[in-house]
Amino acid sequence: MSISSVHPPLSNVQAELLKVFSADIPDSDLAELKHLMARFLLDRARDKADAVWDENGYTDEKLQQVFQRN
Repeated sequence: MSISSVHPPLSNVQAELLKVFSADIPDSDLAELKHLMARFLLDRARDKADAVWDENGYTDEKLQQVFQRN
């Protein structure tokens, strides 16, 4: 049975990761790479959250008010 579907091309991130993962690296290096990628994504998420916080004029006091209502 043949299943035909259209797959978009790889993103630039996917292509780079395939290059990295095509090499046989030690498990310890793989663990470190996973940690670095997780840290990178966490930093980006924090930056975005900080920007939303600033754009909306949130303060610690406003946050406390929200928690006190619930």
